[in-house]
Amino acid sequence: MPTPETLEKQAVQRPTIDPRVRIGHVHLKVADLKRALDFYSGVLGFEVTTSRPGAVFLSAGGYHHHLALNIWESKGGSPPPPGTTGLYHAAILYPTRRLLADALRRLIVAKIPLEGASDHGVSEALYLRDPDDNGVELYWDRPKELWPRKPDGSLYMVTEPLDLHDLLAELDKPA
Repeated sequence: MPTPETLEKQAVQRPTIDPRVRIGHVHLKVADLKRALDFYSGVLGFEVTTSRPGAVFLSAGGYHHHLALNIWESKGGSPPPPGTTGLYHAAILYPTRRLLADALRRLIVAKIPLEGASDHGVSEALYLRDPDDNGVELYWDRPKELWPRKPDGSLYMVTEPLDLHDLLAELDKPA
């Protein structure tokens, strides 16, 4: 079995994807459409852009959809058991630290517990579960010029505790 170092060297030798490529949206199978909509729209604030039988499409800022929820194959279903493959989490990128703080406030008001909160050097992230037990990461990226780097110029990412009180203090600063 190749070592992580060997795999990393092989990845560096392969052609890279075009930097303009973006991940467009996440489509989740849910057990209860209303419950999922209450979380993603009611708590996180995504707007419904359209729906069809058994599915709702949501967005931030009027895009056709960043998130889709459906019960086509999962109505009343249960989450996959631990130890199986599938989505680890969907990550939702907030443009500013203040907006991430607002998301934390919304979670607190809705009494939605966090599974974790980390400072990764390049970003700050909140980790939680949606009503269908899907992992959700809410995060913001620090400006690229502030990302920590190793002496060779590669990224130096860490996982340190995130100070939630400091994050919430963003809401007290002038906008």
